[in-house]
Amino acid sequence: MHQTILILDFGSQYTQLIARRVRELNVYCEIHPFNKIPEITKDIKGVILSGSPFSVRDANAPFPLLESVKGKLPLLGVCYGAQFLSHINGGEVLPSSIREYGRANLSFINHENELMEGITDGSQVWMSHGDTILTVPQNFEIIASTSNVKVSAFQITEEKTYGIQFHPEVYHSTEGMILLKNFVVNICKCEQSWTPVSFVEASIADLKNKLGNDKVVLGLSGGVDSSVAAILLHKAIGTNLHCIFVDNGLLRKNEFETVLHSYHDMGLNVKGVDAKELFYNALKGISEPEAKRKAIGKTFIDVFDTEAHRIEDVKWLGQGTIYPDVIESMSVNGPSATIKSHHNVGGLPDYMKLQIIEPLNTLFKDEVRRVGKALGLKNELLNRHPFPGPGLGIRILGDITPEKIRILQEVDFIYIEELKKQDLYTKVWQAGAILLPIQSVGVMGDERTYEQVVALRAVSSTDGMTADWSHLPYEFLAKVSSDIINKVKGVNRVVYDISSKPPATIEWE
Repeated sequence: MHQTILILDFGSQYTQLIARRVRELNVYCEIHPFNKIPEITKDIKGVILSGSPFSVRDANAPFPLLESVKGKLPLLGVCYGAQFLSHINGGEVLPSSIREYGRANLSFINHENELMEGITDGSQVWMSHGDTILTVPQNFEIIASTSNVKVSAFQITEEKTYGIQFHPEVYHSTEGMILLKNFVVNICKCEQSWTPVSFVEASIADLKNKLGNDKVVLGLSGGVDSSVAAILLHKAIGTNLHCIFVDNGLLRKNEFETVLHSYHDMGLNVKGVDAKELFYNALKGISEPEAKRKAIGKTFIDVFDTEAHRIEDVKWLGQGTIYPDVIESMSVNGPSATIKSHHNVGGLPDYMKLQIIEPLNTLFKDEVRRVGKALGLKNELLNRHPFPGPGLGIRILGDITPEKIRILQEVDFIYIEELKKQDLYTKVWQAGAILLPIQSVGVMGDERTYEQVVALRAVSSTDGMTADWSHLPYEFLAKVSSDIINKVKGVNRVVYDISSKPPATIEWE
């Protein structure tokens, strides 16, 4: 087992960011709901309490039972976590008299305190709370203040229990990583040994031990997650891993052939399945986005199930599930409301009777890429933009026809290739084209045209949870627009999507 920092989640939008920052210190951490504290083993070296949208004075505020950790392990409360520690010990937490949101500067710091070591006077921090700790119990020592917030940080005397009313995990807290390192490394005494290489070594050993000579079937998508999962499993069990790559007819231009070839080059035992017509028939006449996703998902399951049954004695289903999916499934408030259905191998039905193996389910997306690099995967695969499971099926608004797919594949190919040529591809987190269900008037030569409109989308993000539209150069957009209109028959207008997430989603459907 790894030395671990346990993060208790009270529903904050920043909880996953705390975990990412801890892992940037090469220390393993796990997020658990505040009301589902796991058994405290010797591997857990410290606990962090997250922020929350709640007030400690709310009737339904989250109140964890901390008897197993408080005073026994180093404990750091962030924002709500700090207010909770003060509140339950007799401190006074009241609505802020002034708005405490945004940048602030520490005007007092106890530099002798372990948590504040190396934090400079005037250090910028990020506040985000409607309540404030007005007074602290007698055994609390104030170790940092701002001009407006006297109790910006505290320690309970005789305990390694701390609270801070700012967010060290966000970019705007300029020395937040120093504070987190003080807590995680200096106070909790965690070794900074959780690296991609150590993860690969431990995972392969665990997979060998768990799987033995059993066979595993895994659905490849061409994306980073399933590819890295496949390589890990391949290194553990070799040809006992059977990969299936399905061409649903909704992939990018030439993608099935090129990706299948790259998988063979990696030494994977992979079978390509051409199922285009099955998917086209299943989608015929369907326009509603959720209905399209379900039709694509069901058809994939049918194809995958048929192919899996051709392999004798398979006992395991491999999946490229990553940690954000796991966190979502055990969130404080239960699984989030369905924004859209996700159709990956995880949707396979019970009748397949396979045990699940998920070698990446402790990793965030950026960590998957670093593990892939440690495994020797090529940059072209590691740096591939995320691509939705239903593929172009949800980038064609309205019903789907082979002609619409042809148009969008050509448009998308021109767009993505030009991003690569102009060294913009790796500066964008995800890009793609959308075929709109409208036609517009245009002029080509001396003739009026009435043809399709396409929208180009490019976003910057770290994990897709939030995203900003990419400010691509006008010259680039002008060239792509011209090339698309001149080279793709059936398109006479190109627009660029400048919406961020939230409120928009990355995909249009």
